[in-house]
Amino acid sequence: MAEKLTFRRRLIQLASALIYNANLPGFFTGRIYRGGVKGVCVPGLNCYSCPGAVGSCPLGALQNAISNLPRKAPFYVAGFIMLVGLLLGRVVCGFLCPFGLIQELLHKIPGPKIKKSRATRALSLLKYVILLVFLIALPLFYAFYKGLPVPAFCKYICPAGTLEGGLPLVALREEYRGVIGFLFGWKTVLCAAILILCVFMYRAFCRFLCPLGAIYSLFARIAIIAVRVDKSACNGCGLCVKNCKMDVKEVGDRECIHCGQCMSACPKNCIYLGMERRKCKEEKGS
Repeated sequence: MAEKLTFRRRLIQLASALIYNANLPGFFTGRIYRGGVKGVCVPGLNCYSCPGAVGSCPLGALQNAISNLPRKAPFYVAGFIMLVGLLLGRVVCGFLCPFGLIQELLHKIPGPKIKKSRATRALSLLKYVILLVFLIALPLFYAFYKGLPVPAFCKYICPAGTLEGGLPLVALREEYRGVIGFLFGWKTVLCAAILILCVFMYRAFCRFLCPLGAIYSLFARIAIIAVRVDKSACNGCGLCVKNCKMDVKEVGDRECIHCGQCMSACPKNCIYLGMERRKCKEEKGS
């Protein structure tokens, strides 16, 4: 059962990555797609500047919208993120994020693995700090006091932008190599550090740094499609949390990416993904 679930999820992750980056000629020419659908956001983290990207990253779009305040309210991107959050929440992280797939594949590389602990749970709060500072405060500061649109998270941190956009464009376009500066070097080193960390620690970027996951986590309790527990049938064994690689305290909380692995660990078969409850293996109260 676990193998089938993982296989299906992996297919959805791969399909999402291909759909987000359907401009395949861009990977050979280094030309960024600028067609009409580029203004449409995709649910997961996927750099606007990736040569294959056919849509916009919601984080980049949100920062640009914030930079336009108070001249223009960010109705579209805020509404899009709220709609996705209400419908899916962090299901996006588990199923629809290409950078999440990259992290999971890196973690399969053999080597010592750092298990979750109280320290990693505490570090999981860092992504909320990054959300407030780099996604909201800095773009607002530059917009109001400098009159400049500065997508601070994309500019200073985002490893997906470096891996999917910056590095391919520099490799494919010779004219970009002459303008490489300190910022590109910083982001390349940071990206490499994050990717290496993912080999030893499961989804390190998602857990500690991703502000998009932080936003979607705010919808954890109200998302329509999510992993839930039939508590009337649960025996409280805790195997679901123990076997989860994320920093969850319970199934479906803000750190849960709804990957469904806990369903395989449940001896009562009372964890379900979706909107309907699953039938338990044992009768209630047994």
